Amino acid sequence: MPEIVRFAPSPTGEIHIGNARTALYNYAVALTTGGSFILRYDDTDTERSEQRYAEAIAADLAWLGIVPARVERQSDRIPLYDAAAARLKAAGLLYACYETPDELERKRALQRARGRPPVYDRAGLALTDAERAAFEAEGRRPHWRFRLPDGQRTWDDRCRGEQRVNLDAVSDPVLVRADGSYLYTFTSVVDDLDMGVTLVVRGEDHITNTGVQLALFEALGGAAPAFGHHNLLTRADGEPLSKRDNPLSLTRLRAASIEPMAVASLAVLTGTSNPVEPVADLGALAARADLSAISRSPATFDPADVERLNAALLHEMPFAAVADWLAETCGVTDPAVWEALRGNLSVRTDILPWVAILRDGPAVVPVGPSDRPVLQAARDALPPEPWDEATFKAWTGAVKTATGAKGKALFMPLRLALTGEASGPELAPILRLLGRAEADRRLGAALSQID
Repeated sequence: MPEIVRFAPSPTGEIHIGNARTALYNYAVALTTGGSFILRYDDTDTERSEQRYAEAIAADLAWLGIVPARVERQSDRIPLYDAAAARLKAAGLLYACYETPDELERKRALQRARGRPPVYDRAGLALTDAERAAFEAEGRRPHWRFRLPDGQRTWDDRCRGEQRVNLDAVSDPVLVRADGSYLYTFTSVVDDLDMGVTLVVRGEDHITNTGVQLALFEALGGAAPAFGHHNLLTRADGEPLSKRDNPLSLTRLRAASIEPMAVASLAVLTGTSNPVEPVADLGALAARADLSAISRSPATFDPADVERLNAALLHEMPFAAVADWLAETCGVTDPAVWEALRGNLSVRTDILPWVAILRDGPAVVPVGPSDRPVLQAARDALPPEPWDEATFKAWTGAVKTATGAKGKALFMPLRLALTGEASGPELAPILRLLGRAEADRRLGAALSQID
């Protein structure tokens, strides 16, 4: 059946590869079931939410290839939340509390000191009208808590199997702040009901929250969606990912010329039963994004894997995938240039200095007198055109016969004369791209430098 899924980031910072994991799993469900993907900004925290981050999130998702069927902002849906909150208040399920943050922390500290879980004592439920009036007279504004039902809530998790949350061990959640703004726990449920969301895929840090939200779905008289809680990406050192000061933010990875499918492949396949390898397109990756294949253990990864996957992806990338970029960036339209250079790239922009070398020749040729015999023999042995894939081997074989040079002593002077670099792409395709006239010119220039 087609699934309606959503990704609900808070626009309070740059999203990172861990956030991409959640977005991509949801998008994979939409792709594979013929469903729809909703991008829903959780921006009710007006002090921290910023338009620039919302725009960055949209750009990052587009970079990954995620195309939302619908985009919503919770800040535009306040009347819907007002109506739902009024229903809960009328049912006696949303009650006013007046404790300050310091008072709540003292309560929790006292409970912990007594060996008890720091669960809210529901003091707000016991307040009389006179006590509430006295707090109001002090200038206190209430925050509003949802009265949780007793017992457990269970569900068949798409990632983790049967899950249960004991609501007796959970504090009644605050749904409305003292300033009247709503918290995600509440707005998410209202929106999921209103938008017909059928499956919520999110991180395992939301499991307890899901138990609470199941009770909220019941209280609002709606059917809850299915849930799947995937493991979270953590660094090899155990550090969690954060929106703050995060080198793995999608915006920064994009600016560093990392390929989107390298990021997507790592985000989706790490911490699953599938091998972590580059996948060329989202459709193929979605076919591997089986929620039941996600491990229950932490998804530990090395940030260097981004670069490894990126290089592997580029080394197999067909010319058609980069043709427009090459033409716009450096005027390259010959597929042979990409085929010759891609195996030496870590990021696609690495190709730019090599294109310049092919076109203009090396700026510096670091050869010396000991290289003269090889270079002269190489110039003398240049075969007539046309050249093919066998030309390089025949040419270097002739130089070896003429000079007795082999290995590094043979190939390094040739590489330096033709490219000016001590390492780089294979010389055989470089030679074919240069052609006989240009190869002769560069060898001659290197010999002139020695003289």
